[in-house]
Amino acid sequence: MSSLQGYTVPGLPLVREGDDLAALVKSHFELQDGDVLLLASTIVAKAEGRFRMLEDYRPSPRALKIASDLGKDPRFVQAVLEESADVLLERPFLLVATRFGHIGVNAGIDQSNVGEGRILLLPEDPSASAEAIRERLHCDCAVIVTDTCGRPFRTGVAAVAIGWAGIGPLRDWRGERDLHGRPLEITLEAVADEMASAANLLMGEAGGGTPAVVLRGLDYPRCGQSLFRTEEQDVIRRHLRS
Repeated sequence: MSSLQGYTVPGLPLVREGDDLAALVKSHFELQDGDVLLLASTIVAKAEGRFRMLEDYRPSPRALKIASDLGKDPRFVQAVLEESADVLLERPFLLVATRFGHIGVNAGIDQSNVGEGRILLLPEDPSASAEAIRERLHCDCAVIVTDTCGRPFRTGVAAVAIGWAGIGPLRDWRGERDLHGRPLEITLEAVADEMASAANLLMGEAGGGTPAVVLRGLDYPRCGQSLFRTEEQDVIRRHLRS
């Protein structure tokens, strides 16, 4: 592997519904074959018009009960429930699985920088979004959609990949040998998540951040299995229900 280089995409305007993210990136940065373009889920969602008004949600009895327990707006809780395929925890926070497989608090719904009374949902299918953007780049590069979320057993948030195209999100080391010649048996490296975290260091947070980063010089797999465990494989999810 050659040395890793990371670049923020400078000068991007505030993204609005209907914007062509591929065209915006290309007008501000010259991509090369083999690059990895990482985009914050917020700008992908904004371009796709994933804004919603809280007043349009009618809380169910379940949403009202959860909202009362958590001290949250019941309309927001209803939005979370509607974006969820599975609710894993209702307290001390609302932990859900989205329809596309990502597990996170509040289904990743954002209330920052969207205006009073509005929310921003995650992209409906982030991998499909990544593929559509990649096709319009006309470049042999990968695209990863990132989001920050909390992690079990650790404090603080970190960025992860929630959608990807042109890259295998896992590098399979099984069968390779360690320093002592013993074959590895279970090692799957989540390279897309590692790239997302690296990019997030450059993206920054809050109002001073930049939502697009390019990583260059990486040797990455081009295909492979999903990062999301199936429900049958997910031991933690089963124990949350026990």
